[in-house]
This record gives sequence, C-alpha cells and structure tokens, in this order.
Amino acid sequence: MDKGVELLRLTDVHAWYGESHILHGIDLSVNRGEVVTLLGRNGAGRTTTLRAILGLVGRRSGSIMVNGTEAVALPPHRIAHLGIGYCPEERGIFASLSCEENLMLPPAVASGGMSVAEIYEMFPNLAERRASPGGRLSGGEQQMLSVARILRTGARLLLLDEISEGLAPVIVQALGRAIRLLRGKGLTIVMVEQNFRFAAPLADRFYVVEHGRVIESFAAAELPAKHSMLHEVLGV
Repeated sequence: MDKGVELLRLTDVHAWYGESHILHGIDLSVNRGEVVTLLGRNGAGRTTTLRAILGLVGRRSGSIMVNGTEAVALPPHRIAHLGIGYCPEERGIFASLSCEENLMLPPAVASGGMSVAEIYEMFPNLAERRASPGGRLSGGEQQMLSVARILRTGARLLLLDEISEGLAPVIVQALGRAIRLLRGKGLTIVMVEQNFRFAAPLADRFYVVEHGRVIESFAAAELPAKHSMLHEVLGV
C-alpha cells in the first residue's frame, strides 16, 4: 500500500445549491490509508464538501482530484467509479428489501470489494438480521448496513456522514472498531462527525470547516494543543 500518496485533493472548491453559495474555496488533501475528519458546526459546509466531491450539488467549481483524475466536471456515476463509496446521513435503506438484498444492491465500482461473509464477520448483527426487511432494522442496524453496503463495491475511498449520530454507545463502539479494521485494510476514510469523542481517537488528521472554508488543519498528535481553539469554534 502506498501510504502517504495523495488520493484526494480539493483546491478552491466552491459549491452552490440553486442560488445558495455554500462552499467558498475549500482546500484539503487526503493521503491513501488515512482517516481524516471534518469538524465544524452544523451548517459549516462539511456535508456539502462530501457531496461536492461526488458531484451531488447544484453547481461546483475549482479542482477535485481523485487518485490523479480531475473529477470536477464528471457526473456522479463516473466519480463513483473512481473508487468512492458514500454513506449519507439519511442512510437510504430500502424498507421493503431484506437486509441482505440491501447489502447486495449497489454495483461494484472497482475490483477487490469485501465478500458478504467478510462483511457479516465485521457486523455480526447484520448476519443475524439478514432476512429482516430494512424497515424493521433498528437505527443502529440500519447505520451498520449503510456502511456495510459500500464495502462490497470495491470503493477504496469512503465518505462517511455523521455515522454515529443518535446511536446507542454499543453501536458507536462497533462502528469505531469497523473503521479501525478498514484502515488496517488500507482503505481511506473521510468522516463528517459531530461526535468529537467518537472521531478524536480514530482520525489521523482533522480539518475545521467554518462558513464554507477550512480555517484550521492539524494532525492527531496536535489535538491537545488545539483544545481551546476547538472549544471556541465547536463548543467541545
């Protein structure tokens, strides 16, 4: 694995929903095999940053390099095939399909995806509920399924939006273990997280987003020195 090689770079990225100008020149980079967390208040532009990477905004400009390919003018399905998996905050589980049918639904975007057996080993709850309709799964099980679904696709860059939100501590711990396992397998992860206690021990690096711009970036080792700044910006 070429750890340290840049996998994703955003340069002066602006994004709009209709007339609303949300991102005002985002600059960030993510190396292969890293876990990077975007911190910020609600409405700061973190989710829009993930959506802009995939082209799921009204309009965007600037440069979005994914593994050496300029993606800013590509449609979302082409961007996904650069090896990106997206886990949106709203989860998007199909209520009438079984857990396993939901898991099998997304197409492969690259070779080397995890097998269903490997996914069930990572998330035993899903193995137990494989025949249950998606609408009958608990919120935690739906979140596990939403993460698990993109692991089958072969995506090597995972964009995870608020995966711990509103979940019981035992589920949050299971998701944390899964992220560590995925990093161990060489996957690259960009997380938007409000739960600082969940994100802090997982991430290699942090970007702080405010008003659609990155106002600070730092490595995990610098976290203690940044606490007063984070308290001021995030209230943590």
